[in-house]
Amino acid sequence: MRLVERVREGGFSVTVLDGVTGSGKTETYFAAIAAALAAGRQVLVLLPEIALGAQWLDRFKRRFGALPAEWHSDVSQSTRRDTWRAVASGRARIVVGARSGLFLPFPELGLVIVDEEHDASYKQEDGVAYQARDMAVLRASIAEIPIVLVSATPSLETVVNVARGRYERVHLPRRHAEASLPKIDLVDMRGQRLEPGRFLSPPLVAAVGETLAAGEQVLLFLNRRGYAPLTLCRACGHRFQCPNCTAWLVEHRFTARLICHHCGYSAPVPALCPECLATGALVPCGPGVERLQEEVAARFPEARTALMVSDLLMGPRAAAELADAMVAHRYDVLIGTQIVAKGHHFPMLTLVGVVDADLGLIGGDLRATERTYQLLHQVAGRAGRAERPGRVLLQTYMPEQPVMQALAAGDRDRFLEAEAAARREAGLPPFGRLAALIVSAGDPEAADFASRALARAAPQLPGLAVLGPAPAPLAILRGRHRRRFLVKAERGVNLQAALRDWLGRVRVSGSVRLQVDIDPYSFL
Repeated sequence: MRLVERVREGGFSVTVLDGVTGSGKTETYFAAIAAALAAGRQVLVLLPEIALGAQWLDRFKRRFGALPAEWHSDVSQSTRRDTWRAVASGRARIVVGARSGLFLPFPELGLVIVDEEHDASYKQEDGVAYQARDMAVLRASIAEIPIVLVSATPSLETVVNVARGRYERVHLPRRHAEASLPKIDLVDMRGQRLEPGRFLSPPLVAAVGETLAAGEQVLLFLNRRGYAPLTLCRACGHRFQCPNCTAWLVEHRFTARLICHHCGYSAPVPALCPECLATGALVPCGPGVERLQEEVAARFPEARTALMVSDLLMGPRAAAELADAMVAHRYDVLIGTQIVAKGHHFPMLTLVGVVDADLGLIGGDLRATERTYQLLHQVAGRAGRAERPGRVLLQTYMPEQPVMQALAAGDRDRFLEAEAAARREAGLPPFGRLAALIVSAGDPEAADFASRALARAAPQLPGLAVLGPAPAPLAILRGRHRRRFLVKAERGVNLQAALRDWLGRVRVSGSVRLQVDIDPYSFL
């Protein structure tokens, strides 16, 4: 096995473990971990979601007979201190954790694993911005050790590095035990007639009914927490907005509160409109997972339903208990957000329904199509992972969109080629370079003054363009007014040096914050 060979040989190497969902990628890199431990070296495994940790830990214990050390925000401060010391002394031989595990003081690190390497949660955006996957490759290079990047849908950056010969690729094209990949069908919502207040199309409702009648399980995916993304007054049109952010408050009916998903502000759902004082006039607009559960309960009253969303799962253990309940078939229908898309194996789950497949394509993110493909491919991979064949229905208003066509055809490589061609033509990463400058201040005039000073000092270099300043799409976040610059550069430009020179020539007041984000993932 090449992964084991790389560990035994030592030295720096990057191997991409590229396998379809359910192909046994975890067990494959477990063999590399065993080789590193046998050689007396320490191992770091990065996972994108803390909630996935408990399931991973159970698999690890079955394989190795003991648990590794954990490192993530859900671990207590005293445990984090003990783990840090155990790593530094070499007593902790393997650590599994979130992106901050990169900065632990390993004296004998011999292998790094980045599971689900494409996942956007590896990008740190608050404070010091960095991409943990790229920093993991850098750390492996400095330590002269092998690193394994694992994914069923590798990022375009990783695919390009494989094509350029920088990374080696190990491909697992078939599912474990010869289970078949699920059939993916598109439901064109433009031709569907939905009942008022309903969001499941007739084909999806029929498929759910057939699956439940066969004694099998269903996953309904909607990447939107809460009950409804917007609440308004039908009498005067008042919309509930966060007082600290340029964002609408999301209704969470289970807790009877309106919540901002950006700053955490919450308020009880009022009995009447605060603007016109009308009673009974507040209406939810659009679906969230809670509203979807309400519709399933109305259509299939005998079905046992469960929600799998991050704000209802208090830590990794709660996520593992819900997953165990699904495996034990204590639930018939699982409804969830993106947390359901990663790493779960439910043998009786044969139908996946995606309620709003187009949702991720909104917002102008340069990676929107790639991330939508990755997410939908991952969630589709939950279906038919055992002996029973799986089926996937994607509800979309844009069935002709390349993402939807690639998913339906099962042609990942053609999609990536088209995506790479579009990025190359536009000079966007990984074929060009981007940097974001975000100016923020409690006072809008201070933010504008600092932005104008930066604009006057903007560099004028060949192959580099500065766009902005402009108000950010989230113009107010946590009470601070935000302005954005976007710097676009060709690959040959020393972007960091240009930014260092630019910012060194401008002084901003103490109340103004300036954040630099190389290769930004968020454009809000």
